[in-house]
Amino acid sequence: MIELRSAAERDLDWIACLEAANFSGGCTREMLGKFILDSNRRVTVAMADGERAGYLIFSSVLDEGSVDSVCTAAGFRRRGAGDALMRAADAAAAELGLASVTLEVRASNAAAIALYGKHGYIYAGRRPGYYERPREDAVIMTKYFKEHGNDYTCS
Repeated sequence: MIELRSAAERDLDWIACLEAANFSGGCTREMLGKFILDSNRRVTVAMADGERAGYLIFSSVLDEGSVDSVCTAAGFRRRGAGDALMRAADAAAAELGLASVTLEVRASNAAAIALYGKHGYIYAGRRPGYYERPREDAVIMTKYFKEHGNDYTCS
């Protein structure tokens, strides 16, 4: 069973290590510490059998959200942690009344793209050469929670 909790200072070294091992140009421990204290961000840790299994960094501005980072530790992949973390992103979006949530993923990361698709994210674009080590495109995926379109008026 996967349990979720807010990240705490005691999680920083573990998150920073996992971030560095899985993402080129990932967040530093110092940045992560600031994220935990930032009211516009949520850092969530997934626990499985008493061990940290993964984490989510979620941010929001106005009515838009962003999955800034989501990662499952190698030994916990395909055991539900990723699903639980994506549900946590949905819960945050609902609580905040967001219109949409966007994320970026390496174009070659088929497992992550499938996970996000399973959770309702759709292809929204591509950022050529976005990732380094190795250089690779990012696929932009968005999940809409409210009607979107040009529903504004100008005076």
